[in-house]
Amino acid sequence: MTTAANSAQKRFIKQSLAIALSAALMSGCGQQSVQPATDATAVAGVEAKANAQSPSDKANALFEDIFMASVMRSPMYQTYMGIKQDQDKWDDISEQAEKRELEFAKRDLAKIKALDPATLDTQTKLSRQLYIEQLENEIADYQWRFHTYPVNQMSGYHSQLPAFLINMHRVDNIDDAKAYIKRLEAVEPLMVQLVENIRARAEKGIVAPDFILPYVINDSRNLLKGAPFDDGEDSTLLADFRGKVAKLEVSQQDKEQLIAQAKQALSHQVKRGYEQLIDYLEVLVKTATSDAGAWKFPDGERFYDNALKRTTSTDLSADAIHNIGLDEVARIHQQMRQIMKKVGFEGDLQSFFQFMKNDKQFYYDETETGRAAYLTEATVLIDDMKSRLDQLFILKPKAALDVKAVEPFREQSAGKAFYQRPALDGSRPGRYYVNLYRMSDMPTYQMAALAYHEGIPGHHMQIAIANELEGIPKFRRYGKYTAYVEGWGLYAELLPKEIGLYQDPYADFGRLAMELWRACRLVVDTGIHAKKWTREQAIDYLLVNTPNPEGDVIKAIDRYIVMPSQATAYKIGMLKIVELREKAKKHMKERFDIRQFHEVVLKNGPLPLNVLSQKVDEYIKQG
Repeated sequence: MTTAANSAQKRFIKQSLAIALSAALMSGCGQQSVQPATDATAVAGVEAKANAQSPSDKANALFEDIFMASVMRSPMYQTYMGIKQDQDKWDDISEQAEKRELEFAKRDLAKIKALDPATLDTQTKLSRQLYIEQLENEIADYQWRFHTYPVNQMSGYHSQLPAFLINMHRVDNIDDAKAYIKRLEAVEPLMVQLVENIRARAEKGIVAPDFILPYVINDSRNLLKGAPFDDGEDSTLLADFRGKVAKLEVSQQDKEQLIAQAKQALSHQVKRGYEQLIDYLEVLVKTATSDAGAWKFPDGERFYDNALKRTTSTDLSADAIHNIGLDEVARIHQQMRQIMKKVGFEGDLQSFFQFMKNDKQFYYDETETGRAAYLTEATVLIDDMKSRLDQLFILKPKAALDVKAVEPFREQSAGKAFYQRPALDGSRPGRYYVNLYRMSDMPTYQMAALAYHEGIPGHHMQIAIANELEGIPKFRRYGKYTAYVEGWGLYAELLPKEIGLYQDPYADFGRLAMELWRACRLVVDTGIHAKKWTREQAIDYLLVNTPNPEGDVIKAIDRYIVMPSQATAYKIGMLKIVELREKAKKHMKERFDIRQFHEVVLKNGPLPLNVLSQKVDEYIKQG
């Protein structure tokens, strides 16, 4: 799973070119100082070079400027991209900042619309089309900016903040360490903004359900456990900071001073900030209801219809998506019955589900040894698939991929597995996170499909390649078309079977179980948010129709509740990719090459499904 873009994430995305350009200019200077451009010849040369630029060159420079300007307005996205300019700050998440972003979007849209598409090459014309659509959607969706839960069990600054410091904030020198401390000191004002955001929504009747808020309260309290908050072992953040500082090549006195400053910030600003959040949520939860769907929001039906359009990049209605889900569930159930016969199981499908849920042969022990074994096996699966990529791909990622367990402070509420993209500069690998909090939620028969989805040939394949594409503007490399990204991830679970993997019928059942899970998402997401299903109805549907354990089911339903429409992306996206592949096979016959098809899908970065269809149609005509 990858998280759908929200407004804060959008602000993360648009600016490291200014830094790159500055570095490039300085790298060419050697020992010479940079003088003002007073020489007429030099000025003329610069002007001639500018005039020599083609319309496409100028358009791409504009795209890059707009993207990088957005990135540089977001200290956090700078850090994601390996830029250290504002690494001592957090993003501004105030309502005023939202309004400023709206004005930037309007201004940028006008600039891009002024470009004459008739003067642009094919790739740049596509970039113009995509950027216009992206900005128009952002402007149109401003009306829905309050239709979110700023904190929930899946996301929010209460959990994002420590995860960000641990996984993103590099400490390579003493300045980086001081910036880390500054960020700790800035936690309190950030939490004040966060509480204001939650309060603004509560005043409009938009409050997370009463069964969601306790997760946030618990995660926030967990962060305040350990030194310097109490007499226990180092807290999560102090342990991280101490470990990073220990690796610095500075004096012991400097290290001790830095750690003392971090302790001061943790015990004062961090503690006060989190306590304000906890205190407010403990009051708010008393007013919350158990209503689960987006239908309860002001104008909730229209909001959800819009959310489905953004997530799937289609015009499919909630009813249509619901019915697609029901059909896919029936189809996959039939394939599962065939596997049930193959392994000699006697009984109906629900009995087989119970067997798969409960038989100990399918689960590692609830021990550190069991967790380590899971991580080792997941790594072996990914490495094996990596060795087979030439059969399926021309484009392959350069970035490395790590397999990592979700950190203890957030493992109780985090999702089952997710992927974190590599840094643009190569300083951080891609990461496949596995949640090993409860091993009974992580059956071994699903291990292969999960690793293929989040790792290779799934999210790492697609996202790392997008990172590394040349001649593509950054806004496209960082595109967040959820149906494309998650559709590719689910499609990537099928690909290994087509080259002979999943020989173990239980592993193939696991693949089908994962696909079934995504088909059921179409049913329960639309059920919850459009058909007013209760949380219990949705849980019961998954318990009856999937082999997943109850803990897995409850966590999933709670995720779908707080992320309306996001769960529909996977199956809708996969179905479109498979449909396009079969269309290409039908028309191209023996000329069809699976590697070329995958190159068409991947070489343009993330795309809306309708644009992806256009690109495949062009490939078919050219072939």
